[in-house]
Amino acid sequence: MKICLIIDDYLPTSIKVGAKMMHELAIEFVSRGYTVTVVTPSPDLTKRFEISELDGVTVCRFRSGEIKNVSKIKRAINETLLSYHAWQAYKPYFQQHPHDLIIYYSPTIFWGWLVGRLKKLWGAKSYLILRDFFPQWVIDNGMLSAKSPITWYFRFFEMLSYQAADTIGIQSPKNLAWFSEACAVKKPLDLLYNWAADEPVPENSGYYRQKLGLENKVIYFYGGNIGHAQDMMNIVRLAKAMCSEDKAHFVLVGAGDEVELVRHSIDEYCLNNMTLLPPVTQDEFKKILTEFDIGLFSLHRGHTTHNFPGKLLGYMVQEKPILGSVNPDNDLQDVVEQAEAGFVTINGDDIGLLNNALQLLHDADLRKNLGTNAKQLLSDVFSVQAAANKILATVVQT
Repeated sequence: MKICLIIDDYLPTSIKVGAKMMHELAIEFVSRGYTVTVVTPSPDLTKRFEISELDGVTVCRFRSGEIKNVSKIKRAINETLLSYHAWQAYKPYFQQHPHDLIIYYSPTIFWGWLVGRLKKLWGAKSYLILRDFFPQWVIDNGMLSAKSPITWYFRFFEMLSYQAADTIGIQSPKNLAWFSEACAVKKPLDLLYNWAADEPVPENSGYYRQKLGLENKVIYFYGGNIGHAQDMMNIVRLAKAMCSEDKAHFVLVGAGDEVELVRHSIDEYCLNNMTLLPPVTQDEFKKILTEFDIGLFSLHRGHTTHNFPGKLLGYMVQEKPILGSVNPDNDLQDVVEQAEAGFVTINGDDIGLLNNALQLLHDADLRKNLGTNAKQLLSDVFSVQAAANKILATVVQT
C-alpha cells in the first residue's frame, strides 16, 4: 500500500510536535512495508519543489509563503494558498504516483481542496487527523467574533477540510463528543489519541544545566508554542508565586505570539527564576528535556474544546512527571491523574497549581514515581503503533 501524508511542517527543520508525530507515523508505516510520501511546504526553498528522502520516507517539499511566526494576515493568505502551490508544483508527480491512502493533519485547515483533488485523481481513501478546532478556539478566546466575515472565511475552509475526509480522527473522548454535537459533519469519527515513539534520549551529562547556571535546581520545563491558546501568564503567575523557593527554576523554550509578553513579564516582575529560550530543533529539544525535572503545560481557560498538548508525549518518553492546568471539563485531567502520571488543575486555580508545584519541588521520590507512571501511560495509550493500527483499520472499514 502507498500512503501520502500531508502536513504544513515537517522534519528535520521543524520544531513542532505535529511534525515529529507525523514523521514517527511515517516511519512506523515504512517499518510495516508500506511506501510513504510526505507533501509539505518549505518557505525557504529557492526552487519550486524538491524531492528528498528521510529515514526511508519520500519527502516532497514545495515552495510557499511564510506561515510560521509572521503576522496573522500574512499567515492567513499564505496558508490559503498551500493547496494551490502544492498542486501546481507536483501535478505531474501526483499523476504518475498514485497512492491508496491520504492522511492529512490539521492545523492547518487549508488542505481540503488538495485532498479532494487527490482523492478524485487516485480513487484513494482519506483520513483527517484533527488536532485544532480552528477557528473555534479563536472565537472562544475573544479574538474573533462568531459572526465576523473573517470567521465565515475560515469556516468555509474548515468545512472544505472536513468534507474531503472519509474519516476524522479526534484526540479525546470529550472532544469527539463535542465535535459530533457542535459540527454538522456527517462523517465517521474516530478516537485517535496523540502518539509518540518510545525512543528516549540518554541524559546529556548536565550540559544545559551548566550552560544556564542551573546546577542543583529543580527545573520546571515548558517546550512548545508560547501563545495565546496556552495562556502563558498562567505559568508566569506560578513562577512569580515561587520566587522565594531558591531551588525552583522555570525554563521555557519555544516561539509564539506571547513571547514578548513573557519577556516583558520577566523584566517587570524581576523573575530571576525564569529563563526564556528561543525554539530549537527536535533533537536539541530532546537533549534539553533529558536534563530537567518536571514537564510543564498550560491551556487557556476559555477553550470550549479539549486539547491534548503534544508536548506531554515528549515528557512521557523521558519519564518526566507532568504538571499543568487545563480548561474546565477537559478529560486530560482524568487521563493524567488516573494514571498517577502528574498533577493537573483547572486554569484559574492558582493556589492548587502552586501546591502541586511545591509537592514536586520538595519530593524527589514523588517526581520519580510519577515519571515512571507517565512512561507507562505512553505505552498503554499513546504509542505510535496504536495510532497506526487505528488509522489503517479505517481503510478496511470505510
